[in-house]
Amino acid sequence: MQNNSYQELTVTLDDQYVDLIADYIMNICDEAVEFGTGKIIIRSENDLTFVKDALLSLQTDLPNDIHMDFTLEEKENVDWIKAYQESIEPIEAGKFYIFPSWYEPKEDLINIKIDPALAFGSGHHATTYSCLQAISEYVKPNDHVIDVGCGSGILGLAAKKLGATIELCDTDPISVDSCKENFKLNEETYDKLWEGSIDKAQNQYDIVIANIIADVLRFIASDLKKATKENGYLILSGILDKKEELVKDSFKDLNLEKRTLKDEWVTLIYKK
Repeated sequence: MQNNSYQELTVTLDDQYVDLIADYIMNICDEAVEFGTGKIIIRSENDLTFVKDALLSLQTDLPNDIHMDFTLEEKENVDWIKAYQESIEPIEAGKFYIFPSWYEPKEDLINIKIDPALAFGSGHHATTYSCLQAISEYVKPNDHVIDVGCGSGILGLAAKKLGATIELCDTDPISVDSCKENFKLNEETYDKLWEGSIDKAQNQYDIVIANIIADVLRFIASDLKKATKENGYLILSGILDKKEELVKDSFKDLNLEKRTLKDEWVTLIYKK
């Protein structure tokens, strides 16, 4: 039975940070998220105060130039879930076809089913898209791969579909649960999945994937490099173009094989 009302949280912010903050929101709540120019809208039949509180807390940890304003309203219910679903289109990225469960798979591509209302990583974000292209190019059967900051698990799923063995980790417990659900949804298995970061890894990997914001990539750079085998690859993404040089400085002891720019987001592929 549908409730007569729902909550709508509108976050107003500088347009260049919309993707970054939307990613964070999709990691902490599994409600429908809509984003446009300079704003993000979250709608739910549940109380959204916790999302607002989490963003206020995040704001204190972020650079000073990311300012957010919030409006939380109660509204009369319409079938906005259906409207949201109708707005999500499947996408093709590299060898992969990423589609929500209300679409049919595609025969000539590798299919990955992801419902975008879950944790970040439905393929629609520029960084996820670029990572999927990199995975298409670099991951080979029997490679040992780790997805650091796995979110929805989409990148790990892509590597698994290409015949790799996969481990995944995320510091956010909601992402870990979402990842489990998406592997189950796609009838795939992983070797290990844990709440935490790369510092808990016990192996070295042919390919290390980290689609996380630039400041975190810099912070965990030594752990990422340590986890990469000799002649292995590091796929780094989630880097705003204005932070690119800072990230490059943290990985200058590796060989930069490839750089991809999509919208204002950079993906860097290194060889150790």
